[in-house]
Amino acid sequence: MKPLVLFDFDGTLADTAPDLAAAANQQRIRRGQAPLPYENLRPMASHGARGLLGVALEMTPESPGYEAARQQFLDDYAANIAVHTTLFAGVEDLLAALGGKGWSWGIVTNKVTRFTTPLVRHLSLEARSAVVVCGDTTPYSKPHPEPLLHAARLAGAEPGQCLYVGDDQRDIIAGKAAGMKTIATAYGYCGQGTPVAQWGADAIAASVEDILPAINRLLAA
Repeated sequence: MKPLVLFDFDGTLADTAPDLAAAANQQRIRRGQAPLPYENLRPMASHGARGLLGVALEMTPESPGYEAARQQFLDDYAANIAVHTTLFAGVEDLLAALGGKGWSWGIVTNKVTRFTTPLVRHLSLEARSAVVVCGDTTPYSKPHPEPLLHAARLAGAEPGQCLYVGDDQRDIIAGKAAGMKTIATAYGYCGQGTPVAQWGADAIAASVEDILPAINRLLAA
């Protein structure tokens, strides 16, 4: 049976951090505050509004005015969603290599459809992917395994045929709970929590170029 390779989106396939950081800094500018350095915001790019507003405005969901700030952040991001976002270097070659082997690949992200669809189209991924599951496609989001299991069902694959590749610990938790082999991408955003080596992934890719060899090793094991 041919494998199905499923990817997280932000920090794994696409470098979305520049546009996310810009939207977060826009919230500071709206309040008369100086923008933060990009390096301060990049690690939170996989953590959505909660993580980015936590750094940019030191707000939590319990903070007064958080929901209004969150909605403004999302609107600002939607208005400028693909200004600087690109695929990571090497991703096009990786996807071409998977296609050359006759293997299918897809995307499973916690990013909601409102933001995922325009970016997937902008990056010319939609027609090539076997499946795209967004954060609001099912009632659950990662680290729950259901989005991954839903992707496998849509693609006609058994979980044991699938590999999941992601840059966040919740990606690895979800993949393992779904019965899939997992690869952690250490070049991604990775946050500021548990070190990647402690996530329990079946393999770690320090670069995009490491992903295909890792897949081959896991399939041969």
